[in-house]
Amino acid sequence: MIAALVPVKRLGAGKSRLLGSLERSAIERLTLAMLGDILSALKGVRQIDQIAVVTPDGEVGAAAEAAGAEALVRTDPGLNPSLDVAGAELAERGVTRLLVVLGDVAGADAADLGALFDALDALGGRGVVLAPSRDGGTSALLRAPHAVIPNHFGKESAAAHRDLAQSRGVPYSELPLPSLAIDLDRVEDVEALLRAERGADRTRSLLRELGFGSGR
Repeated sequence: MIAALVPVKRLGAGKSRLLGSLERSAIERLTLAMLGDILSALKGVRQIDQIAVVTPDGEVGAAAEAAGAEALVRTDPGLNPSLDVAGAELAERGVTRLLVVLGDVAGADAADLGALFDALDALGGRGVVLAPSRDGGTSALLRAPHAVIPNHFGKESAAAHRDLAQSRGVPYSELPLPSLAIDLDRVEDVEALLRAERGADRTRSLLRELGFGSGR
C-alpha cells in the first residue's frame, strides 16, 4: 500500500517570518487553505492509496477529515519525531511506500507528485526520491520502505537526506519540480506562488484577499 503523509503544526504556531505582514488569524486561515490545496493535489495522484495528516491540532485534524484524509492527531515532539512515529504507524498497517509532503507546499501539483513515483519505479521500486525546495530544504520525500533513511527535515535538509541515502548505499533520485519548489514561509515565497501558473487555488485566493499581489 502507498500512503502520503502531511505534517501540519498547531494553528498559530508557524509562519513566523510572515507574521510581520499578517495577523495571527490570517496565518491560521492560510494554514488551512494550504492544507486544502495539498490534499486536493494528493487526491489527484493515482498511485496513492491513503492520505494522512499528522498534527497536534484538533481543528487541523477536523479539516483533514472533512477533505477525505485520515487525521493523526498526536502530541507534538517536533517535526521529525512526529513523522517517525506516524510513518511507523502507517507501516504497521501495510504501507510499503511513504510520501511526505510538507504542509506549506501549497502549490503542489498532482502531475509533479506523480513524477516522484515514476522516478522511484525507475530506481527499481526501492530507494529515495526527493523534491527540493528552492531554499535547500525538502518539499517532498518518497521512500520505499518508509524508514530506508530517517527523516531529517529542517535547514538544508535536501543535502542531509541526500547524504543519508549515499552513506547507506540507498538508490537515490532528486527531482527539481516547479510546483514543489516553493514552501510558503516568507513574503518572497508568497510573491513566487502568485506568479506560478498552476495549483494552490485556495491559497492564491486567500492571499489576494489579504492584499498580496496588489502592491502590498
